[in-house]
Amino acid sequence: MLALAGGYLIVAKGTVTSVRSGKGSLSQHPERETLKLPLKDPRIVIFKSKRQLELYSGGAVVRTYRVGLGLNPVDDKQKEGDRATPEGEFYIFTKNPKSAYYLSLGISYPNIEDAERGLREGLITRAQHDQIVNSIKKKIAPPQYTALGGLIYIHGNGAASDWTWGCIALENEDIKELYGSVERGTPVTVKP
Repeated sequence: MLALAGGYLIVAKGTVTSVRSGKGSLSQHPERETLKLPLKDPRIVIFKSKRQLELYSGGAVVRTYRVGLGLNPVDDKQKEGDRATPEGEFYIFTKNPKSAYYLSLGISYPNIEDAERGLREGLITRAQHDQIVNSIKKKIAPPQYTALGGLIYIHGNGAASDWTWGCIALENEDIKELYGSVERGTPVTVKP
């Protein structure tokens, strides 16, 4: 069955495809129930190789979203400008309702492991290392402007391809739902 209704193309029973103007791309979403908020012990797990973000509540997956990654999507982020998406354990340190990319959730890159590697490789100073470690221990924003890079966000503006400088991109309707479902401090795991 094909029908156009209110900006949505009904492809088959149970599937709604939104038609996005401007980019001409289609984003498929099965009809889904509204998330039951607040989530219990929410966490986010991103699988880079699958281009998926899973949202958990009470240990169970409650949503799976398609994501776009950095222009260097396979490698783990090593330094500023490598366009890789970092891997590891992070948390949401900020929520930005006025993002240039619709809405955004800042993730706590660089983490302690990144700081240790950066110090070993001479990318950052001992003072920068200590600032990162202290920030992570306090669950606040780590320094964002070191040679390790920073400003890694989960944001909107489309998940059809890998196009960011290291961020995780979702469709706007998906980041809107995710943004409204999680708070600062929510754990984020990024896996290869």
